[in-house]
Amino acid sequence: MQIDFTHKQSAHCENGVVSNLMRHNGFEVSEPMVFGIGSGLLFSYLPFLKVNYAPVFTYRAMPGLIFNRFAKRVGVKVKREKFTDPRKARARLDENLANNNPVGLQVGVYNLIYFPDEYRFHFNAHNMVVYGKQEDNYLISDPVMEGVTTLTSKQLEKVRFAKGAFAPKGHMYYPIAFPEELRLEEAIVKGIKHTCRDMLAPAPIVGVRAMRWVAKSIKKWPVKHGPKKANHYLGQIVRMQEEIGTGGGGFRYIYAAFLQEAGEVLDKQDLKDFSREMTEIGDAWRDFALEASRIYKNRSGQAEGYDSISDQLLAIAKREASFFKALRKAI
Repeated sequence: MQIDFTHKQSAHCENGVVSNLMRHNGFEVSEPMVFGIGSGLLFSYLPFLKVNYAPVFTYRAMPGLIFNRFAKRVGVKVKREKFTDPRKARARLDENLANNNPVGLQVGVYNLIYFPDEYRFHFNAHNMVVYGKQEDNYLISDPVMEGVTTLTSKQLEKVRFAKGAFAPKGHMYYPIAFPEELRLEEAIVKGIKHTCRDMLAPAPIVGVRAMRWVAKSIKKWPVKHGPKKANHYLGQIVRMQEEIGTGGGGFRYIYAAFLQEAGEVLDKQDLKDFSREMTEIGDAWRDFALEASRIYKNRSGQAEGYDSISDQLLAIAKREASFFKALRKAI
């Protein structure tokens, strides 16, 4: 069984899954529009949660929130299911495919055989679409890949029930009801307000305050943890920013594209100006990652290098604080 499903490559997995599922059901919604309405842009620092023996730095909302928020704001109903029994998970997947219904899955990256080796590590918040089955092979539309691929039932079960932080537990999701038409105007405004609220939140683990906390912590790492551990933590920042999903710079570019598109929908020229500014902030994030990766590869643990990238991150935090205050006022 194979559903007539159109695969379209995207910059980030969850945005791509949502955009492709919406397109399959007759609604043309771009990846940036999904991301912006779903308030996907974020920065968060979770030093108490470890992935690959280093703190978590995230540049996006928690897995699933983008689709949930997007769906609620445009009037789409989504069904989500998790499982403890892999056999029941497979049966429900096969049932949906038999009913001509492609589904989104949350999976672990480490055992995705079609990923290059350097991108396969323990990260359990990746998303894909399953759109068919041929004998023992499931047809996979992974939006970060150029083309479609396949996984055997055992290979798919392994990634659906990966262990560790954010374990997917067979997580499967799909839209079940749609409005006659998508009313984007109000949804866009709600999405922007939510993102501004997140980025300017008073909590130290979220938004620009979290960025400042990380920046100040970076300076202390070589003395507090020693060169080896400090270097590992720095590598985690770069990996989370530029390799997992789309990362800090890439997400800023997607958000810039959203603001450009939102400006056209709402007929607000100032949103297009904000789009250009966010693109420049994305460039600053990429420069930060480049400098951090140089220090990481050098493995020297010299304080001067850590001080320099700390200052870079503090400067980005200042720019984003000003940006989201102005955007909140404009919207």
